[in-house]
Amino acid sequence: MAIFVLIHGAFHGAWCWVKLRPELERRGHRVRTPDMPGCGQDRTPLAEVTLALCADRIGAALEGAGEPVVLVGHSMGATLASQAAARRPELVRRMVFLAGVIPMHGLSLYSLLHQMDDPQGPPRPEPPPGDPWLDLAQPPPSFERAQVVYYNDCASEDIAYAVPLLRAQANAPRRTKLDLPPHFYDLPRAFIGCAQDRANTPVRQQATLAMFPCRRQLSLPTGHSPFFSNPALLAEMLASLA
Repeated sequence: MAIFVLIHGAFHGAWCWVKLRPELERRGHRVRTPDMPGCGQDRTPLAEVTLALCADRIGAALEGAGEPVVLVGHSMGATLASQAAARRPELVRRMVFLAGVIPMHGLSLYSLLHQMDDPQGPPRPEPPPGDPWLDLAQPPPSFERAQVVYYNDCASEDIAYAVPLLRAQANAPRRTKLDLPPHFYDLPRAFIGCAQDRANTPVRQQATLAMFPCRRQLSLPTGHSPFFSNPALLAEMLASLA
């Protein structure tokens, strides 16, 4: 059996794993679900949240597991998890990118997403320091936007549970260049795409896999949040990777 460390995406917190965690535990696995700084129940001021601080938080979860883990990053959480794995690769048994892009050394998530959307275009320059939009925290999505983009195939009770828990997201982690040495790309990695994803769209999924193929490429017939819409199937898929 494996230890899973699950890293949530933007606006979310450890609360988003409420249905997936018991599914994995019923299959005999252990699960750790840290809140990222400024997210969920963590009250770190958003102005203090950085990519390095998020990587530190994940690193503490890795160290506390007691053995190498299956590190799962959902959406933006895949970027944060990657930076932590690059620091402590000996603590990671496998990287799993769930509805997220595979990051690139020397690029921020901000620039990488632009490249995913326009693979043939020139690289987008990194935003200069002091860019007012990127220096501010992003507000949580409205109910309507969350329902359309994040929870398009989720039950109404799951949407009603999730939307009030969404919190503003610090922008610094997504605008900071990642430091991913070559050994990061030597880690066993798997990609789980979502066929109905409206956030990390199929176009982005194809682009990230064209740049960084994974030996294991799996697909769920869901939207961006399979931990709500089909937690049992997601648990089976993750267990197969363990």
